[in-house]
Amino acid sequence: MKFELNSMYLADGYKTGHYNMYKDDLEVVYSNFTPRSNTYAPKGNNGKVLNFGQQYVIKFIVDHFNNNFFNLNKEDVVKDIKINLSQYLGVDYNTKHIEDLHDLGYLPLQIRSLTEGTESTIKIPILFLYNTHNDFGWLTNYVETIISNMLWQPITTATNVILMKRIVKEAVLDTDEKNLWLTDFMLHDFSMRGLTGLDSAIGSGMAFAAVSKGSDSLPCIKASQYYYNETECPIFSVRATEHSQMTAGGVEGEFEIYEDLLTKFPNGILSIVSDSFNLWRVLDDYLPKLKDLIMSRDGKLVIRPDSGSPIDIICGLKGKIAIQSEYSENEYKGVIELLWDTFGGTINEQGYKVLDSHIGMIYGEAINQNNIKEIFARLKDKGFASTNCVFGQGSFSMQYVTRDTWGIAIKCVAQQRGGKLIEIFKDPITDDGTKKSAKGLTIVLKDENGDYYLKDQASLEEVNSKENELKVIFQDGKFYNQTTLTEIRNRVNG
Repeated sequence: MKFELNSMYLADGYKTGHYNMYKDDLEVVYSNFTPRSNTYAPKGNNGKVLNFGQQYVIKFIVDHFNNNFFNLNKEDVVKDIKINLSQYLGVDYNTKHIEDLHDLGYLPLQIRSLTEGTESTIKIPILFLYNTHNDFGWLTNYVETIISNMLWQPITTATNVILMKRIVKEAVLDTDEKNLWLTDFMLHDFSMRGLTGLDSAIGSGMAFAAVSKGSDSLPCIKASQYYYNETECPIFSVRATEHSQMTAGGVEGEFEIYEDLLTKFPNGILSIVSDSFNLWRVLDDYLPKLKDLIMSRDGKLVIRPDSGSPIDIICGLKGKIAIQSEYSENEYKGVIELLWDTFGGTINEQGYKVLDSHIGMIYGEAINQNNIKEIFARLKDKGFASTNCVFGQGSFSMQYVTRDTWGIAIKCVAQQRGGKLIEIFKDPITDDGTKKSAKGLTIVLKDENGDYYLKDQASLEEVNSKENELKVIFQDGKFYNQTTLTEIRNRVNG
């Protein structure tokens, strides 16, 4: 049996009883989606979020309703809801509002959004939505759950990755400014396997791709072409091994596997995970023996350590005692210095060492905003450019976050009842001010510096004015002001 989820289930259970809890003369509900706090955001953030994911999420929801509600037989849809919600709520559930929506044939909503790829401060609404048909005031906040469910993570991922990229960019400008283009590839998305599901991998993966072009999250290729109208492959990666290949010959056969791979792939970038057994033996023994083969390739060999302290592995021990072995000295040097000892390179105009183009390194685990700064600082102290490294970002960076990282929520700000606009807000006395909402209709304007600012208690005329930066992206079954991933990247890098 195929699992098909009626779109009316895309909500918290308590939403199902709200259709008749509003005042009887309700006509329109106005709400907005806002990041309210950076209390739990990464340290050093600038109090801004990077807008990403609105177009993806709204397209997903509209598609879902079209395929799993409007295009299904009405009797089947209503019977399903009637039976299950009557049991769920312990009442004889009235389905008339759902029948009416099915008869209408589309989502009677207007949804406005800030431009994706731009940054806005906390307390600035990212989305503004309301029902366009007076019979469906209940619908505005019914879709709150699925919007929040899908949108908080792309925004959070995009924001966290752009904070990382700024650290990378600063380090590159400091040590290898002529290779600034590499910043688009120095952060690589390795997070898919650790995310909570395919939708999470797609949303977070496209958000990562909005900032950095390196990714191993394959679903993002097709997703960005569908949701963001890309015509070409928007992400890039390289041939790369995993431990299943590198351990196939055991410790004794490891060197032969390196040699076979380098012979089998004489061209292009080849990344080899190198810590299956003894990383220092690979660097001190295998690579020098294979130097001629590596240097004869038309491409780069990338060494990938994947365990231990990334700072110490990349930069060498500092103030610590190495494990006593024949490779103790290598631990003090670290990967980059050992690669330089074997393969050399050039000194750039800023006076920093850049590894030969045939060799490089990617570290694919436990990289965060704190240790990447120390890695760059330690490499600089040793005279190495930051561009000698590429960093994989795993599920810790993408998954060790929540909706509360930026305090994101949808709240009702106004209602139209009996033809009259009623301004709504919340301000809990037990809260520290984080949950205090805007009051009345909200618009977003730009100041003389091009920064967004909020105006609440606005009029409908102001909502619909050209000055309002919350632009219509969806209304009554149709999409407007759509963008591409390429355009978003240009805004991010602008």
